[in-house]
Amino acid sequence: MSSLDASPTARHRRPGRARTVVERATALALALLLVPGLAGGSPAAGAGAGWNWPVSPRPAVQRPFEAPVKRWLPGHRGVDLQAPPGTPVRAPQSGTVSFSGTVVDREVLTIDHGEGHRSSFEPVTASVRRGEHVTRGQVVATVAAPGHGAHGTAVHWGVREGDEYVNPLRFVTDLRPSVLLPVPPPG
Repeated sequence: MSSLDASPTARHRRPGRARTVVERATALALALLLVPGLAGGSPAAGAGAGWNWPVSPRPAVQRPFEAPVKRWLPGHRGVDLQAPPGTPVRAPQSGTVSFSGTVVDREVLTIDHGEGHRSSFEPVTASVRRGEHVTRGQVVATVAAPGHGAHGTAVHWGVREGDEYVNPLRFVTDLRPSVLLPVPPPG
């Protein structure tokens, strides 16, 4: 028998209590590290914070983003959102209209949101002009007829960071994997 085993504290301690406290402290620490906003900070850009869906109600995604293997190879550099012709298109974030005009055979609208982020929409009939400042949620266009996609019932939304196309959904949806935290046992 060691001197620790003979101490009054060791003899009267409830078994498992220290372990429960450690488990709860660990769960809290993990929650603060892994769950955005719990520690008072804001989620990283791209964690779905600060941007609105450009059409509402929240649309179905008819075709997802497909990054090309190389910049010059085929891919789908944006998402096709369910939105029949005539649907209002809203600025997902504040910015300045950097382009409004025809590209090939359809009208395209591009908004520069600053910090290297640009949104583009097609086919649309723009209600704003180049150089105009727009605010998040402001109607900037309507989906033109025929719409985008196989059935003509979508609007294409692309987002660029610098010169690279990225998945627009990361600005309106948290695409990071879910983290399941342990639940401490009652007691």
